[in-house]
Amino acid sequence: MTEIKFTVRPLAGTDFEAVIELDHISGGISRRGFFEKRERAMQHDPAVFIGLAACNSERLVGFVTASILDGEFGGDKRVAVLDALAVAPSHRGVGVGHLLMQELSSEVRQRGGRELQTQAQWNHPGLMDFFNSAGFTLAPRLVLERSTEDIGF
Repeated sequence: MTEIKFTVRPLAGTDFEAVIELDHISGGISRRGFFEKRERAMQHDPAVFIGLAACNSERLVGFVTASILDGEFGGDKRVAVLDALAVAPSHRGVGVGHLLMQELSSEVRQRGGRELQTQAQWNHPGLMDFFNSAGFTLAPRLVLERSTEDIGF
């Protein structure tokens, strides 16, 4: 059996249709608006945003996007927030996601970041298993949210 080689490179503007499609396949919903905004932000401020594509010889088979934040929630360190990651179903389990995480971590370190954060829905066990295998642990804080609708104060 021939080993398939993957390369990782920066996302290009021409990649975003493939990114949108792959994210839709992976998550079950289209986040076209999010990725259109992300593409514009990456072009406008490339020092803050990171986008990487994993490719085989034929096409994009995975991607990751993240942003660099300084002093989030009162902290004093530079962190990266991973906000999107997907690998084509036909290429899962062969190291593409781990290769993307390795390259993302390297890029974050080059930009002065020492920590990578993300969040995931607990009811996506495959993604949670991947993050666990990629070295993520539970953070010592909870993410809280509420509607901005009137709640009767």
